[in-house]
Amino acid sequence: MPAAKRSPSRTALLTEPPRAGLDVAALAAAWPLLAAARRGDGHPVLVLPGLMTGDPATVVLRTALRALGHDVSGWSLGINRGPTGRVVDTLRARVEQLHRTSGRRVSLVGWSLGGLYAQELARAAPGSVRGLVTLGTPVVRSAPWVRTASGIVDGGTRLLRGAAALPRPWAERGSLRVPATSVYTRADGIVHWSSCRYEVRPRRENVEVRGSHLGLACNPAVLWLLADRLGMAEGTWTPFRPPPGLSLLFPRRR
Repeated sequence: MPAAKRSPSRTALLTEPPRAGLDVAALAAAWPLLAAARRGDGHPVLVLPGLMTGDPATVVLRTALRALGHDVSGWSLGINRGPTGRVVDTLRARVEQLHRTSGRRVSLVGWSLGGLYAQELARAAPGSVRGLVTLGTPVVRSAPWVRTASGIVDGGTRLLRGAAALPRPWAERGSLRVPATSVYTRADGIVHWSSCRYEVRPRRENVEVRGSHLGLACNPAVLWLLADRLGMAEGTWTPFRPPPGLSLLFPRRR
């Protein structure tokens, strides 16, 4: 079966909440280690939440990045109910406004559906976007990406199906022209991990972490990676390499 048509197991789905709790506990234990992470240069970072969540779901992530020197903003659009016309128009205007007022291009961090927004914003406004990191996002454009509690991937009623669900012209944009990192976990109970991997291309990478989908915004490995990716000087992109002491947090697989 093609990777883009797979869906997570029922076990992975049903154990998402308790496993997310373990991710939060791991972050509490690892929080002091983040003091050694790469510092930011103060450029704007916009964090976009997942489906049916909002800024409260990313407050830990944003707090950590702010402590590392980043100028971090939440999306400020309430609950993420999908790519409505208001969301589409407001997000692009927000990115361009952050770029204009700061004089610096914006980094985008998107969790799940938020990563789909980030990817399409980078296509729509590459001159305002410095790079993006997606967390548990189906970057394969044909991927079905929401698994319901009944264990059925929705066939196209109201749950979204990857980029095909985005309003035009978002769904018709060309290739990404900015650096992009896709973070995924093979234990994801919401989005099948194989849908979260970019094809091999320059300035694109896929980084595996351990943990749940719901815990990605509180995962210590994710926060370390974000600090590393966002802390690079603009125009100096290199592939992610975990430090030796943290290599166990980043599985190495072919």
